Amino acid sequence: MKNTPFTQKHIALAARMAEFAGYNMPISYSGINDEHAAVRNSAGVFDVSHMGEFVLKGEHALDLIQQVTSNEASKLTAGKAQYSCLPNTDGGIVDDLLVYCLEENNAYMLVVNASNIEKDWNWIKQFNDKGVEMHNISDKTALLAIQGPNATRMLQPLTDMDIMNLKYYTFTKGRFAGVENVLISATGYTGAGGVEIYFEDKDDDASKIWDAILEAGKKGGIKPIGLGARDTLRLEMGFCLYGNDIDDTTSPLEAGLGWITKFSKAFTNSAFFEKQKAEGVTKKLVGFEMLDKGIARHGYEIKDAAENVIGRVTSGTQSPTLGKAIGMGYVDINAAANGSEIFIAVRNTLLKAKVVKTPFV
Repeated sequence: MKNTPFTQKHIALAARMAEFAGYNMPISYSGINDEHAAVRNSAGVFDVSHMGEFVLKGEHALDLIQQVTSNEASKLTAGKAQYSCLPNTDGGIVDDLLVYCLEENNAYMLVVNASNIEKDWNWIKQFNDKGVEMHNISDKTALLAIQGPNATRMLQPLTDMDIMNLKYYTFTKGRFAGVENVLISATGYTGAGGVEIYFEDKDDDASKIWDAILEAGKKGGIKPIGLGARDTLRLEMGFCLYGNDIDDTTSPLEAGLGWITKFSKAFTNSAFFEKQKAEGVTKKLVGFEMLDKGIARHGYEIKDAAENVIGRVTSGTQSPTLGKAIGMGYVDINAAANGSEIFIAVRNTLLKAKVVKTPFV
């Protein structure tokens, strides 16, 4: 298992550790519900250094990104970021990712999922026939996400950058907690506000930044947060998790990601997706809440009242904020309308649920 620059910090704080995407990661510290509430109500610190980062440079960098991603990257100016995906040639998704414009038309950073670093690198590389400089900086990049309504107020004293007024999907670079060349963005995965902090893992910078953040937020009750609460927080917002809600077999249009699938350009398999949009999808990713007691888990069958299989659960949990069980899953298009009654097959029992609009909170 790989370690992140903060692994020893997690162990010292008695985090419950487990393998995730090949990394030794903290799952929880004080408990998922407690950590979840800390982020919703104040602030929490996530170690997400397992994520992958690629830098693409050169006069054809934008052309390459336009070819391999579904969103319209030409709209990005320096200091702006964009959510997108890498479509495959079979109608599915290689990965979802963030595209950061470091220098317009010349330098970009792609942030990809930890489990897909090698897969994504090889996928993009095969389309690089115009000599775009590609740098995989994943192993030397540390990444912390400080999320919550009080996060930026707590962190502002650590930098001269104006992070309290950082607009959604923008970023800035500068000095933070005495460390130079730190990139701070606002692209959060929790729906609670906050920022992400990228910097090179060298000298003792990781320890310095971690300690400074926890000290700055001490009075406000900042807490370290594990991957368990990261999952419940993102699910409450209806955000997709690669490997659960989207994968190589799911179309971005089926997943409700039509808003990042732009046909103002040609991209990998764009003709297929354009045809799919015109004809309409046959299944759709929906949110649902349980009406009967029980939690829907990934892979459970979804049925109709006549017990016909009409879909499958992709994510499910007990929502700490709502105090009820929620989930997401793909269902036949005729069962996808809000208010539709569906049934989750839990062992030998059918539990009633209702399709609802996301986000859940």
